[in-house]
Amino acid sequence: VRNLVQEAASQEAELVLFPEAFVSAYPKGLDFGARIGMRSPEGREDFRRYFESAVEIPSPATDLLGTTAKENKIYLVIGVIERESGTLYCTICFFSPGGELLGKHRKLMPTAMERLVWGFGDGSTMQVVDTPIGRIGAVICWENYMPLLRMHMYSQGIQIYCAPTADDRDVWLPSMQHIALEGRCFVLSSCQYLTRKDCPEKFDTIQGDDPGNVLMRGGSCIVGPLGEVLAGPDFNGPTILRADLDLNKIPEGKYDLDTPGHYARPDVFQLQVNLRKQNIVTAWDAKPKDPFEN
Repeated sequence: VRNLVQEAASQEAELVLFPEAFVSAYPKGLDFGARIGMRSPEGREDFRRYFESAVEIPSPATDLLGTTAKENKIYLVIGVIERESGTLYCTICFFSPGGELLGKHRKLMPTAMERLVWGFGDGSTMQVVDTPIGRIGAVICWENYMPLLRMHMYSQGIQIYCAPTADDRDVWLPSMQHIALEGRCFVLSSCQYLTRKDCPEKFDTIQGDDPGNVLMRGGSCIVGPLGEVLAGPDFNGPTILRADLDLNKIPEGKYDLDTPGHYARPDVFQLQVNLRKQNIVTAWDAKPKDPFEN
């Protein structure tokens, strides 16, 4: 992470976005030994290793990420696998150029087999962060196919919409163009280029053990508020995409389309969002109060 951030900062980047689950890893091709009604000992071992590689927030690991942001004077938006209690979450962390952890977003809806190893986020981490370079938020991978979540982000005035992903299909770019056009915002999507040799030795992926096997082929892109592609997609190998974002283009786009504003019909459609943290256990003191106690 540090080397890549340094390289991006040397190109005058002010914000650096990393892919989904970049820290700890996106377990592409693993099944964790799961079949309906049974889990294998080997799969449990795979999960244990994955669990041990995850990070707590905050922790020395996130402190190190903050230090990297501070050393390079950049905003850092990075995907990590977060560990809390016995559960893992697919999480995005936001760091300031001062190294401060500004917030995090937990993926609301893990996709398909991801639900086997990742927990569900709640509405308490769907914030947009207001910064001097723009209002920054993150929506992870197929969360971007949740129209109500997108609308919530638009309603917060998001300007730099980060979409870290593991989806390397050709259809991803049109989705990012649609979101940029719909939200009249800049969309930055980062997907890693991952080969088998980049993974641990004990990584039982269905793609096989040939070191050259491509598990994810990249496809990162940057899109402007009118759907114009500013950079990418690139499928040729590891790369850093760069673009200059002129936030003045956002009000120019909202001139004829502002989905949470003049193009909305709240008399017909309304969205309710629960932003409360969903605690598993809420405990009250069961001791009865002494009526004579002051």
